[in-house]
Amino acid sequence: MAIFELVIALLFAGAMLSIWARRVRAPYPALLALAGAALTFLPGVPSVTLDPQLALALFVAPVLLDAAFDSSPRDLKRDWRAVTSLAIVAVALTVLAVAAAARALMPGMPWSVAVTLGAIVAPPDAAAASAVLRQLRLPHRVLVIVEGESLFNDASALLVYRLAVVTAMSGHFAGWSAVPALVLAAAGSVVLGVALAPVLPSLLKHVHDAPTSVVVQFVTTFAVWIAAERLRLSGIITVVVFAILVARRSPVQMPARLRIPSYAVWDVAVFVLNVLAFILTGSQIKPILEHLDRAQVGSYFVTALVVCIVVVGVRVVWVMSHSLIAHWLRPRAGKDGEAEGPSGLKGGTVVAWCGMRGIVTLATALALPEAFPHRGLVVLCAYSVVLVTLVLQGFTLTPLLNWLGLEEDASVEDEVALARARTARSALEALDGADVPPAESELLSLLRRKLEIRARHTERRAAPSEPAAEALDGGGEEHDAIDAYHAALRRAHAAERQTLFELRRSGVIGDDAFHRVEEELDWAEVNAETMARAD
Repeated sequence: MAIFELVIALLFAGAMLSIWARRVRAPYPALLALAGAALTFLPGVPSVTLDPQLALALFVAPVLLDAAFDSSPRDLKRDWRAVTSLAIVAVALTVLAVAAAARALMPGMPWSVAVTLGAIVAPPDAAAASAVLRQLRLPHRVLVIVEGESLFNDASALLVYRLAVVTAMSGHFAGWSAVPALVLAAAGSVVLGVALAPVLPSLLKHVHDAPTSVVVQFVTTFAVWIAAERLRLSGIITVVVFAILVARRSPVQMPARLRIPSYAVWDVAVFVLNVLAFILTGSQIKPILEHLDRAQVGSYFVTALVVCIVVVGVRVVWVMSHSLIAHWLRPRAGKDGEAEGPSGLKGGTVVAWCGMRGIVTLATALALPEAFPHRGLVVLCAYSVVLVTLVLQGFTLTPLLNWLGLEEDASVEDEVALARARTARSALEALDGADVPPAESELLSLLRRKLEIRARHTERRAAPSEPAAEALDGGGEEHDAIDAYHAALRRAHAAERQTLFELRRSGVIGDDAFHRVEEELDWAEVNAETMARAD
């Protein structure tokens, strides 16, 4: 009962912190990390121990799928060099630098343990980045790079993590002989993700109520992770590939009345998992410190501080070096505006400072076996890195953006306007070609007027030079007015949705714009269904 009461209290505290964070425009993960740290000093707070394998599956799988589902393959393809540089090179440099620093401070620590620590703290987190960056007005390209990096660096870091943990527990280092196995596991994970992607949309075709739909989605997510783990593949790579492919298929097959509650439940689930992961990890620190004398506590905190400095410093040095080289080469290449670096020097500065660690770092630290050498120190360092990066970088991002004068661009808004205009025009075309009664009802005429106004309004921004279509007039004797109206509305919505899918498929708009307009169409469709049932 005490654990249940603690969980309820933590969720309530997380909700209150989230409300306060929105009011002061602060990243709520930073406040959660601070709350977790405060638990260390509160008397009577029970320590909660999770099964190591459960920690990874429970906290990482759904959060990663949620982040990957919203990613834009079109935008990631455009910035693949910057994303790859951060997801592989920056992670590798951070692992090596952290391992070397830990060994220098703790000479008795085996290299396998030091590398494990480096792999745990190396990858910035997709959920933490989204939670912090979505509240700020960043250029879209910077946002794509940071969120895209956070999806793929987890995979590279966790491959190193697995090898290092096995080495530390067994005392045997496989060396370069393990590299082919890691490459094969990565490739196998991609294949498995591709193979399993059609499963969820196929199941959801037969589901007609929201609760069942949500349960099927969560069960499938965990099943994909478990299948990858049982096959000794990378659960993270499999889930990311699975989510990206499902995001291209499920909107076509899932009706709006199921998608709206599904998205809402996923938002709640991700929030709950973040609250539990951030705060419960803080409760792990207290028993670690209780078993140390003063000298050990001092050395542990010094090590944690140095690890934090190394983690932040390596990223800043690498990203700024990369941006400076790209800035120097860009005029020679004659491609101004198409930098290989993350959107110029100002954008590179923001990317360098966006290395927030989060739930993946916490979950991998908690997933260490109880008998893992120096486990307490590793967990303390991991939590310290999460706390420092979220608080230090999360709270200073807004002042940094103001100082740099870097503002949000209008690329997504322009794509949203384009999608709205095109979908409205396709709806009008669907009505024009429909077999409707000769005497249109007043309601059907109203629908045409509404679509015409929306099309003209958005075309002024999306395509000012495009000539507007002629206004459509209706009138005459009403014949089955209500049925004609709702049938026409369904045709219009179907045409709008088909056009929206085509715009994303052809790369005219990205996933950010797609999801914005999709949500608008979903609410319009649900409202129309409600009106039809009432009539």
